[in-house]
Amino acid sequence: MDREPTISRDQSRAAKKRLGRDALVASICGAVVALMVGASYAAVPFYNWFCRATGFNGTTQVATSAPATGPIARKIAVRFDSNVAPGLPWKFEPEQSEIEVNIGQVTTVYYTVTNQAARTTAGQAAYNVAPLTVGSYFQKINCFCFTEQTMAPGEKREMPVVFYVDPSIADDHDNDGLGTITLSYTFYPVREPAVKPLASGDDDKRKGNL
Repeated sequence: MDREPTISRDQSRAAKKRLGRDALVASICGAVVALMVGASYAAVPFYNWFCRATGFNGTTQVATSAPATGPIARKIAVRFDSNVAPGLPWKFEPEQSEIEVNIGQVTTVYYTVTNQAARTTAGQAAYNVAPLTVGSYFQKINCFCFTEQTMAPGEKREMPVVFYVDPSIADDHDNDGLGTITLSYTFYPVREPAVKPLASGDDDKRKGNL
């Protein structure tokens, strides 16, 4: 009668090592996948924070007051651009296409927005400046782009932008020849908020008033 092959002690140890190694590799792969998924969710807010903090990609900055040094003699032209993304029935345009300001001068300009739909619509403006390298010097004190805008049917509204160009741009010799900055906005549609259901007590009151 043939004897079944026996597994040596060395072979048993090798098998256990392989199993341990495979389990370790699987754990590492799982951790990498989880890290990549988490990074994908964090990428957008991190990118937005990075752009706001550095002016990357022409992202303008937010200021709380006028510059401490005040305006300087050097002037610069600021052009205003307006766009509306598909799906938002708005007419959106600047009241002035271009102005000339002193660097460091706090300036207020207005955009006009009209909701051309027979229903309430909402939009949020994205923005940047060109050249892209001047984003860190373009400071906004107030802007309609900071919040979502909701427009009633047929409503027309003036929306202000209060800004200045930081005087420190004069110390950046890469911008010595800069004569014009273009401030550009694009309004994108925002889904209308869902109607909240009435509480049972409110529903009874409404029925009682009918």
